[in-house]
Amino acid sequence: MSGRRVTCRTIPAMPHRVAVLALDGVLPLDLGIPARVFNEACEPDGTRLYSVVTCSLGGRPVRTHEDYRLLVDHDESVLETADTVVLATQEPTEDLLTTGTLPGELAAALDRIGPRTRIVSLCTSAFLLAAAGLLDGRRATTHWALCDALARQFPAVEVDPDVLFVDNGRILTSAGGAAGIDLCLHLVRLDHGAAVASAAARRCVVAPWREGGQAQFIEHPVPRDTDRSTSATRQWALDRLSEPLTLEDMARHAHMSVRTFTRRFRSEVGSSPLKWLAQRRLEHARLLLETTDLTVARIATTCGFGDPVALRKHFYTYLGLSPLAYRRAHHAPQRMPAA
Repeated sequence: MSGRRVTCRTIPAMPHRVAVLALDGVLPLDLGIPARVFNEACEPDGTRLYSVVTCSLGGRPVRTHEDYRLLVDHDESVLETADTVVLATQEPTEDLLTTGTLPGELAAALDRIGPRTRIVSLCTSAFLLAAAGLLDGRRATTHWALCDALARQFPAVEVDPDVLFVDNGRILTSAGGAAGIDLCLHLVRLDHGAAVASAAARRCVVAPWREGGQAQFIEHPVPRDTDRSTSATRQWALDRLSEPLTLEDMARHAHMSVRTFTRRFRSEVGSSPLKWLAQRRLEHARLLLETTDLTVARIATTCGFGDPVALRKHFYTYLGLSPLAYRRAHHAPQRMPAA
């Protein structure tokens, strides 16, 4: 290797079109996340899988949250032809926080988004989707410090303060800061599989999947006792995914009671030990379906589900399709094995 960073090269004739909307008060770091992640998702030959453009209302310069403005090349008309629209993190206006209403120009711009277009909010832009009525009756998240404000202003929204992102299918919301990276990688994983998402993450020098949710970043009083970390037990469990691990097994390895282990695990990771373990098993199963020709039964055993029935149940619950349908959709390298 010459030391140069490997990047995707050409763009296909019809890539997935992503339009990022930048508004006054935008956070520059967050604004760059979609292009940074999606532009690193490519075919093995280097062909980019996404085309990313940035727009503003009227194509005007955008006042950032910092001490400078940005020039963009597109106006809101690109929202009409986008496959995915991303609302970049921006400083919420006082009107939005107090009245929950959108400025007329912004409301008109959002109305230009097609009914089948995927819509993504980064951090505080969940307030925009809520004000537009797009989150009514849906689960959503935003930065943990503003979750209470979102819930108060928009009681029809089910606000989850503990997660890094929420996927409602067409509408997705992320927590603060780097959670936008997690959500964009999640979209790459949905569109093109775990292998492509992992490769994009490596090029961005970030983790392809972060454990837990934003609960681990919420400010809490310093505990009086000296808590031991559960990280060693998490690695121990990852090395034994094929084994029928129980909560008691994990607590025993950590030399804690089940109650103490569960409490400390949740405070560090943001989810329960068994939910975390099931997610890791599912991720491993997805990778094996994409990159090997192992049978579904063998993958179920390798990933600790025990039998194909349990594996199928988890796939239908979390992904909405069967393991074989997932394999067909994500281009297994060899023939499709029987279940």
